[in-house]
Amino acid sequence: MSLANGRPYLAIPGPSVMPDRVLNAMHRAAPNIYEGALIDMVPALRADLKAVACTAQNLGIYIGNGHAAWEAADCNAFSRGDTAIVLATGRFGIGWAEHLQALGVKAVVTDFGKSSPIDLNRAEAALRAHPNAKAVLVTHVDTASSARNDVAAIRRLMDDLHHPGLLMVDCIASLACDEFRMDDWGVDVMVAASQKGLMTPPGLAFVFFSDKAREVAKTSDLRTPYWDWEPRTDAKQFYQNWFGTSPTHHLFGLREALTMIHEEGLENVWARHAALARAVWAAAAAWGQGGAFALNIDNPAHRGHSVTAVRLSGPDGTRLRRWCEQEAGVTLGIGLGMVEPGEPGGDAFFRIAHMGHVNAHMTLGALAVIDAGMKALDIPHGPGALDAAARAMLAA
Repeated sequence: MSLANGRPYLAIPGPSVMPDRVLNAMHRAAPNIYEGALIDMVPALRADLKAVACTAQNLGIYIGNGHAAWEAADCNAFSRGDTAIVLATGRFGIGWAEHLQALGVKAVVTDFGKSSPIDLNRAEAALRAHPNAKAVLVTHVDTASSARNDVAAIRRLMDDLHHPGLLMVDCIASLACDEFRMDDWGVDVMVAASQKGLMTPPGLAFVFFSDKAREVAKTSDLRTPYWDWEPRTDAKQFYQNWFGTSPTHHLFGLREALTMIHEEGLENVWARHAALARAVWAAAAAWGQGGAFALNIDNPAHRGHSVTAVRLSGPDGTRLRRWCEQEAGVTLGIGLGMVEPGEPGGDAFFRIAHMGHVNAHMTLGALAVIDAGMKALDIPHGPGALDAAARAMLAA
């Protein structure tokens, strides 16, 4: 007998839970892609996307995932032989650097490890060492480590040093989850995707970019017809937004997701994610009092509000994750990038996502299942996790 029968809960850091309203909006016949309702819908959709990013500047939408957003940004911002400073706080910061290297850009990585945010003193040293770098790349929230970085502080540092580079930020795990203000924080390029905080199936990639970045891109020799963001910004014909056939049903779904975000209010969305994150952290702290359960990021100020990376010991992370899915219907995220492939220790890590279309009963329910799983598997842990989670969620 399994208690997993019933509606499953996908608590992985993307694709996130898709609301019924989004799924219903997509459940329709193919539309006319040359005129009519779809074409009329997109200008307001673009404006609402910019509102979520807190920008009045430029936007290119691509058919693709987060890695496609990286490539779109890279191909517009860089030429072969350029230098990029990459401030990495997890697997996805390293991954973006590897992507640049493959395109012929010199990625100079300052690696802050897998369990800490950017240290501004080391970041300053990197900027001073490469005063003519084309850009500085930062991951707002690394999906693997769950480290959250102070983007505004990086901008202030660049300004203090009069560094001319673009500030480029990966918000794939954080957009519509953590507070992010592109224009106020002086970000030149921001990349995101549809499948996390935007609650839409994987398949749409977004690149938001400043007028400064747009000017820099005019000299890039990496731009190709497909990745060029210029026609996607001021398209004269609808098809030019997509360089061909539009992602029709993704657009219908995204339209409904954006409507939901704006109905709730963006700052309320941020506050809800913060409250759910506090509940997860409080439960983890209680479990850790009687066992090996530990959060990957020690300081709450440096943790993302969309996903929490945690660890147990030995094989217990994988054991617990599989029990939760097979016996209770809750799918947790695998540990990603915390150890090198083939090295021991990877089975200790897993991730708990709380992004997008998630509420109190979903998060508290997932925590209760984790608690039950540790009891079922005789994994040592401290008591009082669920009470602590409830209290933390309700705290102002």
